[in-house]
Amino acid sequence: MHAFASPPPKEILRVTHVQRGFKRTQGELRVLDDVNLALTEGEIVGLLGRSGSGKSTLLRIMAGLIEPSGGAVAYLGKPLTGPAQGVAMVFQTFALFPWLTVLQNVEAGLEALGIRTRERRGRALAAIDLIGLDGFENAYPRELSGGMRQRVGFARALVVNPTLLLMDEPFSALDVLTAETLRTDLLDLWNEGRLPIKSILIVTHNIEEAVFMCNRILVLSSNPGRVMADIRVPFAHPRDRLDPAFKRLVDDIYAQMTARESVDATRKTLALSNRLPEVSTNLMAGLIETLAAPPYHGKADLPEIARTLHLEVDDLFPVAEMMQYLNFAHVREGDILLTPAAKQFAESGTQERKQMFAEHLLAHVPLAARIRQVLNERPGHRAPRMRFAQELEDFLSDSAAQQTLDAVIDWGRYAEIFSYNDQTETLSLEDVEGD
Repeated sequence: MHAFASPPPKEILRVTHVQRGFKRTQGELRVLDDVNLALTEGEIVGLLGRSGSGKSTLLRIMAGLIEPSGGAVAYLGKPLTGPAQGVAMVFQTFALFPWLTVLQNVEAGLEALGIRTRERRGRALAAIDLIGLDGFENAYPRELSGGMRQRVGFARALVVNPTLLLMDEPFSALDVLTAETLRTDLLDLWNEGRLPIKSILIVTHNIEEAVFMCNRILVLSSNPGRVMADIRVPFAHPRDRLDPAFKRLVDDIYAQMTARESVDATRKTLALSNRLPEVSTNLMAGLIETLAAPPYHGKADLPEIARTLHLEVDDLFPVAEMMQYLNFAHVREGDILLTPAAKQFAESGTQERKQMFAEHLLAHVPLAARIRQVLNERPGHRAPRMRFAQELEDFLSDSAAQQTLDAVIDWGRYAEIFSYNDQTETLSLEDVEGD
């Protein structure tokens, strides 16, 4: 008697050497670079990464909504050259038509495909029932809670009987309890084989969510985004977040993500062209105080801090990154350690903290030093915001340039190294102590 190996799972979608960039004055701004991945039948795959890693851009390329600058995407073995029949998306925002009822919103996609009224109505009602909204067919979006509106989004995606479901942070706009209920309901439908889809890709910045839901997790690096890890999740559903093995995997993923980021932050100094996150000085000061106090005494495990402070990757990593750049912390293999300067900061009063922050800001953030230099050199010690925005836009996208400038202006005002008038959009040395 011969034993026959089961055939390998059918490949649904493959991304090969995909790039995505934007032309800037100082060369191309590369968002994605040499991305390679494959999705197969019967798996939920998580796409995990920080803000700026290109997660949502990659998802839209896979959906055929935007074209890559280089590389290729194949869906069911054929080149993807536009939106593909059989690929559906669920977005972070509910994106419902407010003037249509639940039933009409779910029917909208079928109507666009030219499905006849009788079939359209039957399929929409079945999808509404499947997703747990039976009885709300005639309700308008304004009558529904956030969780119910997102269920309509799921029903609208499922009604077209897709082979592949792409989800862009579908639970992030919901409160904690509603998000957990919706995750569990979706997993139950998937595990019971009641969904028409063959594969799911979910973009998330929540590591626990990825470990809770997915069979496999792809981790994207940042600036530019590329797959830096492909992690298989060995646990069967349902999963227990309190299981020590579950917690260890979450910790391991934190370590992998921070290992790469800590290398980037410690090996290079910031340049004027670097995109910076909008991290409040209050958040940085609060984290320094927390880490300096018992039980951490200057060193903590990032996953533990995230759980204690109820912070997710997109909240915690930018703070840790900026603390590294400002020489207030080091991040190594999932741990964050305060520098002696940070410990001194934690013990100082308000004015001493401002002075320390000013010194570190001018020493380690080139844009802050550039603004201060320009203001010092100008006879009136004033300069329009646009002067610095245009300089950044040679290197960054318009939105990234504005975000970076907003961040540095906030830090500079806190440190009292310059002032800013929001109404005239002018930076100056006026009203700065000591000038």
